[in-house]
Amino acid sequence: MKLEIVVDSRANDIWIALLKDGKLIELHEDRGGADFAVGDIYLGKVRRVVPSLNAAFVDVGYEKDAFLHYLDLGPQYRSFARFCKNTLRGKQSVSDLRYFKLENDIEKNGKISDVLSSSQSILVQVAKEPISTKGPRLCSEVTIAGRYLVLVPFSDKVSVSQKIKETEEKKRLKEVMNRIKPKNFGVIIRTVAEKKSTEDLENDLKQLLEKWNEMFSSIKGTRGPKKLLGELNRTSSMLRDLLNKDFSNIHVNNEIMYDEIREYVSSIAPGKEKIVKHYSGKLDVFERFGISKQIKTLFGKKVPLPSGGYLIIEHTEAMHVIDVNSGNRKGADGQESNALATNIEAAEEIARVLQLRDMGGIICVDFIDMHEKANNKALFEKMKAFMKPDRAKHNVVPPSRFGVVEITRQRVRPETEIKTGETCPTCNGKGEIQASILFAEEIESNIEYIIQQNPKTGIELSVHPYLEAFFTKGLFSKQMRWFLKHKKWVSVHGLSSYRLLEYEITDKNKNKISY
Repeated sequence: MKLEIVVDSRANDIWIALLKDGKLIELHEDRGGADFAVGDIYLGKVRRVVPSLNAAFVDVGYEKDAFLHYLDLGPQYRSFARFCKNTLRGKQSVSDLRYFKLENDIEKNGKISDVLSSSQSILVQVAKEPISTKGPRLCSEVTIAGRYLVLVPFSDKVSVSQKIKETEEKKRLKEVMNRIKPKNFGVIIRTVAEKKSTEDLENDLKQLLEKWNEMFSSIKGTRGPKKLLGELNRTSSMLRDLLNKDFSNIHVNNEIMYDEIREYVSSIAPGKEKIVKHYSGKLDVFERFGISKQIKTLFGKKVPLPSGGYLIIEHTEAMHVIDVNSGNRKGADGQESNALATNIEAAEEIARVLQLRDMGGIICVDFIDMHEKANNKALFEKMKAFMKPDRAKHNVVPPSRFGVVEITRQRVRPETEIKTGETCPTCNGKGEIQASILFAEEIESNIEYIIQQNPKTGIELSVHPYLEAFFTKGLFSKQMRWFLKHKKWVSVHGLSSYRLLEYEITDKNKNKISY
């Protein structure tokens, strides 16, 4: 497996693409300095407590009040609240918790009115970014994430990532952390900490404690709402969370960013900074690595599958709906086996699209109907396997009797939306057409299919002159590539009477060929 990150620094924002063996699997926009990102810590002020929701609305400076549910207070809420109150009043003079007496945990099924009141100052962390018409969702169990560890104040528990399987390694990591962590600070040991030295873990813990001290200093003598501690920018947080031995390259098209990222990689993974490379080619960096084409393919309403099938993706306020279609490609092994093959191919692409677009909430997938229970079970297992690498919390429900698979996926930030339609040159932007590069690929796919099915048939393609030039111009044109690949010449005719997206494939006698 080969992992690469491509960073495209633009005038007003930065786009970060994560590639796995050349395939785009994640795409993020970093606008720089954006507030209310997941992980940001705020000093908020309770606007109102709503007993019927067992929740409160908190002012953190956003245009709409943020939402805080009782279950998101965390068991050690009283300790956080007393620490915050004492710091604001000057009674808590140090960030160290060695001599801080922990309060009893709050009741698991208690009432929010028993622990919160209006106008109260409260320490909160963004758990979900503002989405659509909703404000941020908060939690008050503040944690600070690092490269190898997550610091959990007001706790003495040491937890180890479930992805670390070796019992001896788990034991070693726990022993190390119990030895070096300060009193009243818990720690979650992340997957990347596996096999790391005590020195590496100690340095990471030291940086996290410095951040805690920075946050403590920001509370003193202030009034909410105020941002106390920001999460890393999207680029740095991706590197912190993902960087491992599988990464081969990080391409950056901006020299200043190149130096910053190289320095950051050197700080979190010494020796890996050599994989950071400055891209200075004339071609746009996303074009150079084939990302622009993949974006247009995967962010539209219609997402093509390699076999000729396609997905139709519809969005509503409550959920996402995906329909799987086999297209016009039919195999020779029977309907049931063809349906299974198309469904499995679609399941893999759906898992990729969900992660790429960061689609969350409820996703209903209408797969092609299959009558054998074994096939439905096989599809369900494949769907779970394809979703496993997804870092967002998710759950896959077995197919219903109508063949619909339901997926729930955690949504913590707005879905990535990219408009893939292009302005139509024939109407000066008054209408839109399908992305032209995908249309050209559709024509190529149909020609290839006809050649495979009827190798002796003469083929002529009639298109708009604009597309004729695309297929025929150049020393090594697409027309020439078809000939070298299939040993068959395809005549291409440009007809000005054709609309831009109109085409016809015929034989030499001008009889239309079905495909």
